[in-house]
Amino acid sequence: MADAASDTLDKRPAGLTGRLKTFIEAEATQRFVIAVIVLNAIVLGLETSPTANEAAGDLLILLDRIAVTIFVVEIAIKLIVYRLRFFTNAWNVFDFVIVAISLTPVTEGLTVLRALRILRALRLISAVPKMRVVVQALLEAVPGMSSVIALLCLVFYIAAVMATKLFGGDFEPWFGSIGKSAYTLFQIMTLESWSMGIVRPVMEVHPYAWAFFVPFILIVTFAVLNLFIAIIVNCMHDAAAEDAEQHQLEQDEIVRRLAEQVDRIEAQVTKMADRLPGDGPGTGRDGK
Repeated sequence: MADAASDTLDKRPAGLTGRLKTFIEAEATQRFVIAVIVLNAIVLGLETSPTANEAAGDLLILLDRIAVTIFVVEIAIKLIVYRLRFFTNAWNVFDFVIVAISLTPVTEGLTVLRALRILRALRLISAVPKMRVVVQALLEAVPGMSSVIALLCLVFYIAAVMATKLFGGDFEPWFGSIGKSAYTLFQIMTLESWSMGIVRPVMEVHPYAWAFFVPFILIVTFAVLNLFIAIIVNCMHDAAAEDAEQHQLEQDEIVRRLAEQVDRIEAQVTKMADRLPGDGPGTGRDGK
């Protein structure tokens, strides 16, 4: 019974699969993969430079192929270790798709696939836990953003209709239709040349146009967009807290298993001590 409990608690990997599991989950292996991802991203960037291609084009191609080989071996080991459970993890599926894109043959007619090779750098997200927390927070923030997006669209629509009616006759390229007005207002929202490029020319014809544009900027740029930031920050805080809680639970489980193993060892040592010769009275161990 004790042996069965020991096997259950220990769960030490055995055989080739166990050794592969230990290898692929080792911190050193994960750091090596991260280093390869970073170096491969640098190599792909250098491939866009004619000077670098002339100086070391063959070396860059070789380094790229070595990186792809390492990624394929990593995925293959994970498939051997986890089998179908590999695809139950979203990050594993993400890595699998990115590596699969890298293996797609690139021809002259499929230059887009050559450009997509830089997507391998995104594997850094799945390899670095802190980045995963950020992405998780962004995904969790999407439902909360829906109401803010709806509010932003409503404000944009109202402002576009008003701008078209107020300024469309004199500034047709900017406000000639609702679509043109919405695009111009989007530029104003980003604060890209909004004053000298758009508002001041409009104010030369409509001196009180500031009464429309300034409130629009205050509402959209400084109020509504800050709501997006607040939602994302809140979700990042929740995701970080959840990640810390999960890490603490894992640590507590490890401590619990170690404590159980220590108790079991102590019990076995006590039992062995009781079975040693001379434990009874009159043997000298009780002082008689």
